[in-house]
Amino acid sequence: MITFSIVTITYQAADVLQPTLDSVAMQDYEDLEHIIVDGASKDDTMRLVEAHKEHLMRLHGEGRRVKVISEPDKGLYYAMNKGLKMCTGDYVCFLNAGDRLPDPDTLSRIAATAEGAADGQMPAVLYGDTDIVDAEGNNLGHRYLSPPDELSWRSFNNGMLVCHQAFYARVDIAQQVPYDTSLRLSSDVDWCIRIMRLAEEKGLRLRRVPAVIAHYLQAGQSTKHHQRSLWERFVVMQRHYGFFPTIFRHLSFIPRALWRNVKKI
Repeated sequence: MITFSIVTITYQAADVLQPTLDSVAMQDYEDLEHIIVDGASKDDTMRLVEAHKEHLMRLHGEGRRVKVISEPDKGLYYAMNKGLKMCTGDYVCFLNAGDRLPDPDTLSRIAATAEGAADGQMPAVLYGDTDIVDAEGNNLGHRYLSPPDELSWRSFNNGMLVCHQAFYARVDIAQQVPYDTSLRLSSDVDWCIRIMRLAEEKGLRLRRVPAVIAHYLQAGQSTKHHQRSLWERFVVMQRHYGFFPTIFRHLSFIPRALWRNVKKI
């Protein structure tokens, strides 16, 4: 059977963490490990994590593994690389504090897509749709970018069409592609593109899961630091697609961004 490694990065996350933990605990798919990498939080984060471990042990016994590390680190992407090294599943997904798996059968549906590959190969990436939620869990609708049925690394030239939380990468591939820690807010974009490029080099497919497979908390770091996030994304895009094509593409994004702001008014 397909096995999953769900990695959750936390730091002072007690206010938003519980729904994330609950969404993993409610999964009806047994073969998963939950890896929690904490940056030495001083709030109630670790108390919630320890309660989560005990809860899963009561529900699932040894069938549901939880790995926890709490120590100072140098930031989000350093912590993600630490979690990536700890993965022993077939696929890894980064589900950070505040983000959630939507339904109890989310992982079952993702596994079914992987196991139903016509060529018998495990796809390099499994990906799906994302809904945005607020801190209370209210659904605010679909993410404004939607994943295509046929995805490649070139697709992200049109923006990050797949949310990071809805991007499941094969662990054997992902561990060859650590996050770029010189980036503070957009290394996830760069990581996804590099995963897909490596998949193409290996002749491996990317498969879409026909479902919403992630609930993304609206107030993430890229939202709070929007200007820097935009600059870093430009750096990432020109790294992969070239300077002038990226300039042209960003100019074409301006009407779309203006239209989204008009609709909010």
